[in-house]
Amino acid sequence: MSTRKAFTLIELLVVIAIIALLMSILMPALSRVKKQARTVACLSKLKQWGIWFSMYAEDYNGRFMQGFTITNQRAVQTLASYHKCDDKILTCPNATKPWVDQNGAVTGLEGTFLGSTSAWGYYTLSGLPKPIKGSYGVNGYINNPPKGSEPHSRNPDWFWRGPNVSGAAYAPLWMDAIRYNGYPLQTDKPPGFDGQQWNDDAQMGRYCMNRHDGFAGCLFLDYSARKVGLKELWTLKWHKAYNQAGPWTKAGGVTAADWPEWLRPFKDY
Repeated sequence: MSTRKAFTLIELLVVIAIIALLMSILMPALSRVKKQARTVACLSKLKQWGIWFSMYAEDYNGRFMQGFTITNQRAVQTLASYHKCDDKILTCPNATKPWVDQNGAVTGLEGTFLGSTSAWGYYTLSGLPKPIKGSYGVNGYINNPPKGSEPHSRNPDWFWRGPNVSGAAYAPLWMDAIRYNGYPLQTDKPPGFDGQQWNDDAQMGRYCMNRHDGFAGCLFLDYSARKVGLKELWTLKWHKAYNQAGPWTKAGGVTAADWPEWLRPFKDY
């Protein structure tokens, strides 16, 4: 009698079916692990930015930069000696492709549903050795603008100006953003879709993007970093007079139906 030395067709099909079943089980888990790893990497970058902001404040008597109304005083410019215009540290791992490439070609991402997973730039900013891109932005209220040069006619008493303030653990400093700065108000309406182009009348939309499964990475004024829920953004202490129980919070009476459809599944705050 001869000895069989190969699989039968049925055996081979069974093995293939088992492998396919295992892959269907494992792939979602692997995808979740990959997303979690990117979120951890994002928070790690934000903590590094916290070190740089801290060093800057120590060098300037406990004060931050003056802001974009003063030449070369944007946070991303004043901290250039630390980040070295390195794309890797300037971008969240989930948002690396810019609106405009290094050759000046428009990628078509700005203002689209892909905008939340894209970077701003490439921009040429004075004082920097090369055009840069990024996907983080500063809370403009942490700046220390000279009297009379407050951006968007914001009240001078609203600005934090430095890190040594009460409630620093609830005040955003630097976080996931579609623009390198922003000046949110408690009345800002949420974006109509994920990645909608920012505008000056609703600047909370510069930060309200679904990069981390309903969350955004945020560095706070006490230099702690954590994920914040997208709806939670309206409850943070953006400036000194900011109402944390404004119209887009549970305390302020917002209902699930008030939110744009894409935001409704996420946790309420």
